[in-house]
Amino acid sequence: MTDSRHIEAAIYERLSKVIDPELGRSVTDLGMIAAIDATPAAGRDGGDGARDAYDVTVHVELTVPGCPLSETITNQINGAVASYPDADLTPRIEVGSMSRDKLDDLVAGLKAERKQNPFNKPGVKTRIFAIASGKGGVGKSSVTANLAATFAALGYDTAAIDADIYGFSLPRLFGVHTQPTNLNGMLMPVTAWGVKLISIGMFAGADRAILWRGPRLQRSLEQFLSDVWWGEPDVLLLDLAPGTGDMAISVAQALPNAELVVVTTPQPSASDVAVRSGLVALQVPMKVRGVVENMSYYEHKGEKLEIFGRGGGERVSSQLSEALGYDVPLMAQLPLEPELRETGEAGRPAVLDADGALRTDGVGAEFKALAERLMAA
Repeated sequence: MTDSRHIEAAIYERLSKVIDPELGRSVTDLGMIAAIDATPAAGRDGGDGARDAYDVTVHVELTVPGCPLSETITNQINGAVASYPDADLTPRIEVGSMSRDKLDDLVAGLKAERKQNPFNKPGVKTRIFAIASGKGGVGKSSVTANLAATFAALGYDTAAIDADIYGFSLPRLFGVHTQPTNLNGMLMPVTAWGVKLISIGMFAGADRAILWRGPRLQRSLEQFLSDVWWGEPDVLLLDLAPGTGDMAISVAQALPNAELVVVTTPQPSASDVAVRSGLVALQVPMKVRGVVENMSYYEHKGEKLEIFGRGGGERVSSQLSEALGYDVPLMAQLPLEPELRETGEAGRPAVLDADGALRTDGVGAEFKALAERLMAA
């Protein structure tokens, strides 16, 4: 015979493996499991050699009322309870929300763990890639979005910051139309296609022209890093504004362990300017990881048409390698594909199919190879 207290303790242990998708902690660590009640089921007897029958009620307290991920959390809790093998259980989930005092204590504890930029802590394992370009129009944001979606599809815990404050575009490319959840002053990034995202474009009034000077730009980056609960992602991507302005310098100062990835197109007018965005590494403590040549060719009936010329990526790679004194490889030459624009504008990164799986052909294979190269030591 299995008693109620044993069942309640065993179920609590199982629930310790259920992770809150936003905070990245178990629901038990976060205090979201207020109580577990296991009672013998009236009118149901396990019989000789059969399992005992119990009704189990789990009292769940969400961090905020109407949490957008409440269904996901309750489904995981339900599954954990239903999988208990030693008794015939009928689980019931009762969902409420935390009291103000309990929530205040939880947020205070989380903030105390990360009194500063969490990506500068000793021992942090997050790989940080800042995606840069010398000029606009080379597909930098499209590269960022598809690369982030690729990392997530490959199983990496992936985050992305839209650091292009004036020309933000990641919300549209990921089909995001919601605002981050505000948890008593701590923001939860919006998750889309497996990527945790934050952008000024997610906030009210962001459809108007943004007229910010340097100090406010720097403060926005600091807030994106320290006031957003990122957990401990494997990969963080930053979509930088074109050029070598305030935000590029702020990123280098706030994230000295970031690695710069320079995006260019084949023509000299783009590649010459792209070199300058890489040369910022001479002034700040940031390494240039490599170069990506976008719109390298358009494939038509098996023939690769070099619509924008050729050699831009190689030129940027060669000049940066010489100027910086270490190898800056050309890591990818991505084709010009209308689908990148069409699918991206519709809110789904083109590297993913409609079910969110990474495509194994075409642009999916190209970005998979790029992601693997970037993660290589």
